[in-house]
Amino acid sequence: MAQPSYYTLVFAVTREIPRGRVSTYGAIADFLALGSARMVGWALNNSFHEEDVPAHRVVNRKGELTGRNHFPTPTLMQERLEEEGIRVEDNRVADFDEVFWHPKVLGMDYEVKVD
Repeated sequence: MAQPSYYTLVFAVTREIPRGRVSTYGAIADFLALGSARMVGWALNNSFHEEDVPAHRVVNRKGELTGRNHFPTPTLMQERLEEEGIRVEDNRVADFDEVFWHPKVLGMDYEVKVD
C-alpha cells in the first residue's frame, strides 16, 4: 500500500478537529512529526479541492486568523468559526486557550483513513 501524501495526512488530522474547537498549524505539524507549520498552511490552502476539510478551524499559534485571506471572502473563516460558537475579536480567537484542541489526543496509534 502506498504511503499517504503530506496533504492527505494534514487533511486527515484537520478533519478530526471537533466542531467548536481550533488547532494550530504548528500543533498539526508537531503531531505528524513532518514538515513545519508553514507546510501545514500550504496544504490547507489547497484543501478547497477536498471535501469536508474544516480549514477554518486551524489558526496560528496566537489564535490569529492568518489563513483568512485564502478563503473565498476575507470574512468567511470568521463566519464559519462564529457559526460553531467560537468568539472572534480583531481577527483572533477570543478564548483561544479554552477552545484549543491538540491532535495528540488522537494518540500515537492514530491511523489515517485513505479511501
